[in-house]
Amino acid sequence: MESNVRLTKLASCAGCGAKAGAGTLAQLLSGFKTHTDPRLIVGYDKSDDASVYVIDENTALVQTTDFFPPIVDDPFLFGQIAAANALSDVYAMGGEPKLALNILCVPERMDKDTIHEILRGGYDKAYEAGAIIAGGHTIHGAEPIYGLAVSGFVHPKRVLTNSGARPGDILILTKPLGIGILTTGAKGDMVEQPVLARIYRQMASLNKTARDIVVDFPVHSCTDVTGFSLLGHGFEMAQGSGVSLHIQTGQVPFHPEAWELAQMGFIPAGAYRNREYTAAGVHVREGIPLAMEDILYDPQTSGGLLIALPEKEGMACLRRLREAIPEAAAVGYVTEAREYAVYLE
Repeated sequence: MESNVRLTKLASCAGCGAKAGAGTLAQLLSGFKTHTDPRLIVGYDKSDDASVYVIDENTALVQTTDFFPPIVDDPFLFGQIAAANALSDVYAMGGEPKLALNILCVPERMDKDTIHEILRGGYDKAYEAGAIIAGGHTIHGAEPIYGLAVSGFVHPKRVLTNSGARPGDILILTKPLGIGILTTGAKGDMVEQPVLARIYRQMASLNKTARDIVVDFPVHSCTDVTGFSLLGHGFEMAQGSGVSLHIQTGQVPFHPEAWELAQMGFIPAGAYRNREYTAAGVHVREGIPLAMEDILYDPQTSGGLLIALPEKEGMACLRRLREAIPEAAAVGYVTEAREYAVYLE
């Protein structure tokens, strides 16, 4: 269904490109008085994808929330993408989403059919994930916003975090990059419909299949690549783990159409925020094109998982992943901490 009003024209930012910069968030959250609880094994101080609270020896609660303005004009597809993006945080922790709550903001001029389709898209993805949307909250506002607050479960000893990467690990990425650049170009009618259809399918695709595969392997660290980009999330993984990540740029999967758009300057504002936050900790080998850097800093919406695990098991994991997700690729490796958190090679 196409809305009578182009949803993307109602939003000043699109998808995860609207995400506040990581540096800004760190400043906003500093100095608060908070309770401590030994059962809270992952909190916001970890810069991880979701919080994890141990209920008993076999069960931990995973909680997260994610929402953003429209990245597409089709309201049903917008709902699907926003829901898939929110559910992804639970998958990135190794968890299984079970309950969700709608988060919805609608402009006064938005018609009921459009609102219905947004919600229907969210319910569609929640159903696919095996989760139940049990309610939510809706307000009126200047721009449309949709997403979910999601609760899931994981065994306390099987929690995947972004701070466990070890020297000797390889890095696997499960979805190609370039979403932010392509959706920025689409605003200027610079992207052909078959390309848009491809990236829309990718954004609406759950990370459930990837999660189901990687939990069978000895994963040391995992995060989903969203608004902070591959370099932003990789930087957090390196810092949290006390290691250095080496990204082999020639192995990184990306949508080829994003390269030309990056050269033309169709770079979302979020990419500049990501660069500002991360660049001081990133070493760029001489000769790497600026377009490649832009793709690595590009904010992704409902992006793939970035996984660190031992090389031997990692190659077996990659073979399994490629059977279901052909785009999955080994994109680098981990060493002991060096001068920079991330090296582009």
